[in-house]
Amino acid sequence: MENIIAFIVVFGLLVFFHELGHFLFAKNAGILVREFAIGFGPKIFSYKKKETLYTIRLLPLGGYVQMAGQDDEPIVLNAGYRVGLLFNDAGEVKQIVTSNLEKYPNIEPFEVASAELETSLFIKGIVLGDETEELITYTVARDCEIVDGNDKRAIAPYDRQFRSKSWIHRFMTIAAGPVFNFILAFFLFIIFAFASGGVPSNDARMGDVQSGSAAATAGIKENDLIKEIDGKKIATWTDMTTIVRANPDKKLNFAIERNGEIEKIVVTPKKVTQGEEKVGQIGVMAPKDSSIGAKLSYGVDQTVFWFKQIFVSLGNLITGGFSLDKLGGPVYIYQSTAAVVNNGAIMLLQWGAVLSINLGIINLLPIPALDGGRLLFLIVEAIRRKPLDSKKEGMVTVIGFALLMLLMVLVTWNDITRFFFK
Repeated sequence: MENIIAFIVVFGLLVFFHELGHFLFAKNAGILVREFAIGFGPKIFSYKKKETLYTIRLLPLGGYVQMAGQDDEPIVLNAGYRVGLLFNDAGEVKQIVTSNLEKYPNIEPFEVASAELETSLFIKGIVLGDETEELITYTVARDCEIVDGNDKRAIAPYDRQFRSKSWIHRFMTIAAGPVFNFILAFFLFIIFAFASGGVPSNDARMGDVQSGSAAATAGIKENDLIKEIDGKKIATWTDMTTIVRANPDKKLNFAIERNGEIEKIVVTPKKVTQGEEKVGQIGVMAPKDSSIGAKLSYGVDQTVFWFKQIFVSLGNLITGGFSLDKLGGPVYIYQSTAAVVNNGAIMLLQWGAVLSINLGIINLLPIPALDGGRLLFLIVEAIRRKPLDSKKEGMVTVIGFALLMLLMVLVTWNDITRFFFK
C-alpha cells in the first residue's frame, strides 16, 4: 500500500504540474479550457467549476488540458434541428437544450433555421406552436451552454479559441507544460537539499563515518580534514576518493587535521565490487554544505545535470538501436518508485525531480500529439507566415496520438513481462 500511495503521489504530482502549465497560460491568454484531466480513459472523479471540468481518469498514462478550438469539435446546430431555449435576464439565450425538453417547464421549443455560435452569436428559427411560423432571431450569450442530458458544454466564441490567439500566446501555452516540469524538478531538488540537511560538498573533510567501517576501525572521525594520503596532497573529496578506490585492501597513510593538529592514521580500504570492477571503500559519507546558497544552487546544478543526462540517454537509445527494454512505462515507474521508497521517503523528492525532467524532455520531442510536435507545427507556421491546414494538422495529431498509445501499450506489456514473468 505504501508503494501504491507513493506511485500515485509521484505520478499525480508530475502530471498535475505539467497540465497546470498549459492551464494557467491558456487562462491567461483568454482561452476557454473545457477539461483539465489527470489520466486517460473512463472518469473516476469529476468536478465542474464554471466552464472547466476537472477529472481524474482511470489509466495513468498522462493527462491533458482540452482547449476550445484545438482539441474539441466545433458545435454545430443544423437547420431543422429541434431544441429548447432558456434565456438570461438580458433576453439572450443562455442554454440550448438538445434532449429531454420535457424536463424544463420554462423552456421555449424552437426549430433551428440557422445558427452561428462563434462570431455572430445568433440562433434563428421558428418557435414551435407559433401559428405565424415567423422566423425569429435571438442573440446567444457568450457563456451559453449546450445541454444534452446531464452533459453541459459551453460554446466557444472565436476570440476564446486557441486558434484565435497570437502566435506567441499559443507557443507559450504549449511550451508551458514541459517548462513547469523543469520548474517542479528545480524546487524538488531544493526541498530535498533542505530536508536532508545540506548538499554533498567536494571539501576534503570527512562526513558521516559508518559504524564498523574501515575508517571507523582506523580511528577516523567526522569533520577530520584530509591533508595527505601516502604523501600526496589532498585538496578535495574527489582527490581522496580517487586514491581510496584505486587501492582496495592496501594500507594507506592518512595525514589528517583534527582540532588544529595533524595526526597520522593508517587506513585499509575494504575491497567491494561495483559492476565488474573491484574498488576500495572506507565507509565515509561526503561532507555536507548546509548553507542556503548551496541548497539553492543544488536545485540549479542537479536540474542541469539530469537534463544533460537524459538527453545523452535519448541519444544512446537512437544510436544504440531501438529496444522496448530501453523504455519504461507506468509499471516501470511503479517498480522504480517502490525501490526508492525502500531507501527512505525523502529519496522520493530526488526521484520525482528526475522523472519530472524526463517527462518535460519527452514531451518536447517533435512527435505529433506531444507538445514538441505542436510546437514544431507552430514553428513551421512562423516560417511559412500562415497557419497550417487545421484538418491536416488534426489528422497528423490523431495518427500520432494513436501510435503513441500503441507504443505505451507495448511498453507497459513489456514492463509487465519483464518484472513479473522473468
